[in-house]
Amino acid sequence: MTTTLIETPPTPRRTVALHKTLWVVQILMAVFFLVAAAGPKLAGQQYAVQMFDQIGAGQWLRYFVGVCELAGAIGLMIPRLTALAATGLTALMAGAIITNVVVLDDPVMAITPAVLLAVFAWVAWSRRPRPAGSTAVEQ
Repeated sequence: MTTTLIETPPTPRRTVALHKTLWVVQILMAVFFLVAAAGPKLAGQQYAVQMFDQIGAGQWLRYFVGVCELAGAIGLMIPRLTALAATGLTALMAGAIITNVVVLDDPVMAITPAVLLAVFAWVAWSRRPRPAGSTAVEQ
């Protein structure tokens, strides 16, 4: 006997709930990155300066990462740019994980970027462009 599973499209209620959940996550992540990530780096707060001194690449990297985080936070709020911004922030978090583990030799500090990487990957996947007529979550 053979069993065939038929995949049904998501119900409108589920699609609406996912859409709202994604927007809440995007807003929370954008605020977090504006206040707790990009802000301190661009304002030159002492702990950000010290951390990038430990990395050893120079303070230009602090400004570059801060600008990338700021652009990502803004992009999360623009529907056409959401998937691209989330993808960029995913890559940035991958770099943060590698830096924390390899350069700073502090694997515990890699936990936060790892969680953020998973969230941004989910947002990027959920907001990816789809062909017209698909049953995808609209932006």
